[in-house]
Amino acid sequence: MKARIKIVEGDITKQDVDAIVNAANTSLLGGGGVDGAIHRAAGPELLEETRQLGGCPTGEAKASKGYRLPARWVIHTVGPVWHGGNRNEDTLLANCYKNSFQVAAELGVKTMAFPSISTGVYRFPLERAAKIAMSETKHFLEHNDTMEEVRFVCFGEEVKKTYEEIFSRVFKG
Repeated sequence: MKARIKIVEGDITKQDVDAIVNAANTSLLGGGGVDGAIHRAAGPELLEETRQLGGCPTGEAKASKGYRLPARWVIHTVGPVWHGGNRNEDTLLANCYKNSFQVAAELGVKTMAFPSISTGVYRFPLERAAKIAMSETKHFLEHNDTMEEVRFVCFGEEVKKTYEEIFSRVFKG
């Protein structure tokens, strides 16, 4: 199972996988950070399609085509804004991963890439977010043998090192 997880530093819009996950906002109409980068790289067709999706609540996930991206699909999920941990943020972030994996399974995705959801402008603590990401990934892979690779695409060396450290704790042995 450990071999099916990769942690890389890089640009999620350049990942040659079946699906990339977009850390979107509730409108699904583009924004800053990862969301803006994905919309720019995918081209205007992505915005046309996401306008038809009717937004997305925090913790949920919806799919669109990848258009000009190497990935065939974009799975849009809305992570929680960090408010100190007392507003169900952990559960909402865990739901982002659960629901993204569910959408991926429904689409027949075999390889997918995640950004570090909610750790940018939404200020979710990085180590806490990485632990949720790895725990949900482990749970999914324990119950799904069709997913060949889950890739975590980290923006910067600090994020990558944190994900590697949490990976070694969650997947020890």
